[in-house]
Amino acid sequence: MSDPAVSDRADAAAAPAGELMNHIYARQRHVYDLTRRHFLLGRDRLIRELQPPSGGTVLEVGCGTGRNLVTAARSYPDAHFFGLDISTKMLATARANIRSARLEGRVALGCADATDFDPEHLFRVGHFDRVFFSYSLSMIPAWQDALRRAHRVIEPEDGRLLVVDFGQQERLPAWFRRNLFDWLQRFHVTPRADLEDALATLSKAAGGRLVFRHLYRGYASLAEVSR
Repeated sequence: MSDPAVSDRADAAAAPAGELMNHIYARQRHVYDLTRRHFLLGRDRLIRELQPPSGGTVLEVGCGTGRNLVTAARSYPDAHFFGLDISTKMLATARANIRSARLEGRVALGCADATDFDPEHLFRVGHFDRVFFSYSLSMIPAWQDALRRAHRVIEPEDGRLLVVDFGQQERLPAWFRRNLFDWLQRFHVTPRADLEDALATLSKAAGGRLVFRHLYRGYASLAEVSR
């Protein structure tokens, strides 16, 4: 395994596709964590459920500002953390946050497309004990391809893939769902109505196990696929 401190590589194919995300977050990234903490629900619960083995490896796909990586690295001091994102602007903020937390030696970042990344090239790591998406699948157009790619890079023995994202608000008022979805569309965010089906298909094909939970009256979904 490589030293995370020196693993700051990029997949060349990510550059053109990242232009939209750079445009969206060029300014938002500076206030992203402050403004999102009240409605990106379930992120810390996912981190609590990661439970990587001692010396294990954890990858976040769509790591954004690095907020989750910093929280997770502090929670699991014996593990090594990696994050990829398609937005170079977001990665710049993530690097600053990781540096501020003094975690450069345990958290590595790379620029890549979630649907077609090469962990060996990015991090010199072939597989990860845990891979997770936190409110990023709803921003990835080819999100099912991203899930399949992530599933392929979890460890064959005891590897786990975790996802938290917006749910379908099924037990919340219709006006709330309508207003939330309209607001999310402004930021190119689309809650995935068939996330559970996609994960079930992925899990069944690999002979794995899926646990899918609806949180906060359907506001968010938290899922885990294990080998």
